[in-house]
Amino acid sequence: MKTTSRLRALLAQPNILIAPGAADALTARLIQEAGFDAVYATGAGIANAQFAFPDIGLLTMTEMLAHIRRIVDAVDVPVIADADTGFGNPLNVQRTVREYEYAGVAAIQIEDQVSPKKCGHFSGKEVIDAEEMIQKLRAAVAARRDPDLVLIARTDSFATHGYAEAIRRAKLYADNGADVIFVEAPTNREQIARLPKEISAPLLFNMTEGAKTPMFTAPELQNLGFKIVIFPNTVLRVAMRAAQESLAILKSEASSASLLPRMMDWQERQRIVRLHEYETLDQTFKPSA
Repeated sequence: MKTTSRLRALLAQPNILIAPGAADALTARLIQEAGFDAVYATGAGIANAQFAFPDIGLLTMTEMLAHIRRIVDAVDVPVIADADTGFGNPLNVQRTVREYEYAGVAAIQIEDQVSPKKCGHFSGKEVIDAEEMIQKLRAAVAARRDPDLVLIARTDSFATHGYAEAIRRAKLYADNGADVIFVEAPTNREQIARLPKEISAPLLFNMTEGAKTPMFTAPELQNLGFKIVIFPNTVLRVAMRAAQESLAILKSEASSASLLPRMMDWQERQRIVRLHEYETLDQTFKPSA
């Protein structure tokens, strides 16, 4: 089954879909190894991990795509891919959708911020007119070759215009081609609980720890009526802290010996990157004597 069709099947199930974020192919592989049914290719994570940039719209479409393609190639599960603002006007959105689709993503997420965008949890965001976003969504629908490719429309208008405008835009975007709606950075628990009641389309929730949105568990969100929850940078931030602490120990002790209990086992590392499969292939294609 195509990953696009698999993602739609997962969204049709009663349970909420949990999609941890990956900023690189290895993290995507680990997410699949852990038993998750989908991977979220995080724009913020790719900017942070691959370029040491903040999430302020500095990456081009082709830079993002290069890393997303590697993430897709590393896993068999569906990949939900962040495409920021679509990287321009409706014509740019069409190219973005086609390029992401060729890369093999199962879903593409486009937001209604002005360009260059900012992380949804940063201050000073601005959004385009709703009508301009509607044209982007119509362009995305027209560009889509696989009708099962899931289009996710994100609105950042909660922060700029308030709850009522976020609801209005969510409904407009759903009426104009969005398969899933993503209301970014809500701050009020009662309003969050109302979102699934007021928006008929499937809803995605962004669980960014310590930012503007209060913490929820996946079961809590499922009970409220959300269909997808992403944890976009949980793994990256845990890995950053582990790297920071390990480097401090290496600096102070001038040895990695005390870090051995914190490390992944050598053989497990090779298993995850599938060394044995490549060794077998190497033997298969060796020239005969």
